[in-house]
Amino acid sequence: MIKTLIVPGLVVVASIFGAVTLMATAPKLEPTAVEAIATTVRVVAADPQPIRLRVHSQGTVSPNTESVLIPEVSGRVVWMSPSLVNGGYFEQGAELLRLEAGDYRSALDRSQANLTRAKAEYEHARFEYQRLKSLEERKLTSRSQMENSLRAYRVAEASLNDAKAAFEQASRDLTRTTLRAPFNGLVRSESVDIGQFVSRGASIATLYASDQAEVRLPIADRQLAFLNLPVGHRGELPLDEQPAVTLSAEYAGRKLTWHGRIVRTEAQIDTATRMVHVIARVTNESQEAPLSVGLFVNADIEGLLVEDIVVLPRTALRNGNRVLVVDEEDRLRYREIEPLRLYRDEVLIRAGLSAGDRVCLSPLQTAIDGMPVNPVIDGTTTEPTDPTS
Repeated sequence: MIKTLIVPGLVVVASIFGAVTLMATAPKLEPTAVEAIATTVRVVAADPQPIRLRVHSQGTVSPNTESVLIPEVSGRVVWMSPSLVNGGYFEQGAELLRLEAGDYRSALDRSQANLTRAKAEYEHARFEYQRLKSLEERKLTSRSQMENSLRAYRVAEASLNDAKAAFEQASRDLTRTTLRAPFNGLVRSESVDIGQFVSRGASIATLYASDQAEVRLPIADRQLAFLNLPVGHRGELPLDEQPAVTLSAEYAGRKLTWHGRIVRTEAQIDTATRMVHVIARVTNESQEAPLSVGLFVNADIEGLLVEDIVVLPRTALRNGNRVLVVDEEDRLRYREIEPLRLYRDEVLIRAGLSAGDRVCLSPLQTAIDGMPVNPVIDGTTTEPTDPTS
């Protein structure tokens, strides 16, 4: 009976003692604050420097000088130059076409005969007038005879002048039976053949000069601010104010470039596109290959030189005109900036950043002002459009 009561009691006491001992010796849990893991971001150091702005456009090449070949006399075509075909090349002064000249030679011979007769009559009238004038001084002739002699002299003089003009006209008409090239150039089109009768004033070919070519380039009004063009200037720009332009195109399986100048701007604004057109001119003599008329080209126009510009990828912009910079404590800070221009995949910043500021380039879904980050210098550098040292 005693064993039955004592043994269970000892077991219970031992269990209680063990539980108390475990509770007394158990380790105490102390709460600790969770430290945020800093996000690794790519940064680039701001580097203000002078930038040459560029403006791009496109256009089709057209001739600087284009002329319609029109005969000044009528006649039948008896000879054509081999160059008088579509695409034919000719030099200034070269014969392009001849008209039948027999009738004009006959007219020149007749005018020569009339001129000879008029000279003879004029000399006779002048001699008679001088003779009667000497007689009048000695009072040996009447007043009426003197007046008749003077009238005949003046009529003969007028007839001589008329004969001279007719002779010169006949000479010009004979010369005009041969049509010559007014400049070095190419034939755009022709519509005449040997044996065809052409009338005076009828168009027979279209020619254009090959020494220079022009491109009409549309420029948006807001982009004109990036070009060094005088405001309100009319006519061709002075040479020292003509911006340089580089034209490029894929031609004959290779990329070609040509260098020229913006020589003038058109006074009117296109009402449909709200564009202003500038004219680029290229002198073919100074180029590696001549600029072909009708070619579609890309134009890169040299603009203003601006100082202290920071060039960043366009993705660096956050919520409008703001960027994220990393301060000295490696925390993100929003910074208001003043962009000059969004150019392709770049943004040109003229105010808001100083040299050495670390600008965050990494895309962040949630960026909080003051958020700690682990900045890593970006391995790719952003080159300016056209740095000028």
